Amino acid sequence: MGHDKPGTRLRSDAQRNRERILEVALAELTHAADAPLSAIAKKAGVGQGTFYRHFPNREALVLQVYRYEMQQVAAAAEQLLCTRPPDRALREWMDRLAQYAMAKAGLAEALRTATTNPRGTLAGLGHGPLTEAVTCLLAANERAGTIRSGVTPQDFLLAISGLWQIDPHDDWQARAGRLLDLVMDGLRAGAPGRPATDDEAGPSRH
Repeated sequence: MGHDKPGTRLRSDAQRNRERILEVALAELTHAADAPLSAIAKKAGVGQGTFYRHFPNREALVLQVYRYEMQQVAAAAEQLLCTRPPDRALREWMDRLAQYAMAKAGLAEALRTATTNPRGTLAGLGHGPLTEAVTCLLAANERAGTIRSGVTPQDFLLAISGLWQIDPHDDWQARAGRLLDLVMDGLRAGAPGRPATDDEAGPSRH
């Protein structure tokens, strides 16, 4: 009783190794796009054989790191919807997405150098998790009447695609803020139950 089966222990160990590699790779690749795989394996405390069983080449590692990170960004949508009005949750999530895009510029460069995949962009690789998060946010806002009806996740992702063109070393916060405010204004235009603005609503909305 209480003893793990050998196969279960092996799977658990393999999962821990994989997560440790991804964690180290995220930090190393964000810092330096050309971080050696051998250095990542060493810092993760795994042998070369173990490393290559999980990630047979650089492209496989970089793609998985990106997907793993996008899942974390996507998960924030549900958390925000639990604690914010739908329209504010959507706008704050857009800010988080921008923050991620700029903070992970090194990882984006690693991705570009590791793969020739034409969809090798943040939006492309995160398509599954991002689409799910956006679908959830848009649906909540449609129910609340805070955005125009009929906006699809694909519409939204196309509208914010300018984020990936912003230079993270420039004044990215102001530029991203203006872009996302424009997108949010467009989503609110024609909303059936458009709420009062912050000024109109007063302190109760803060």
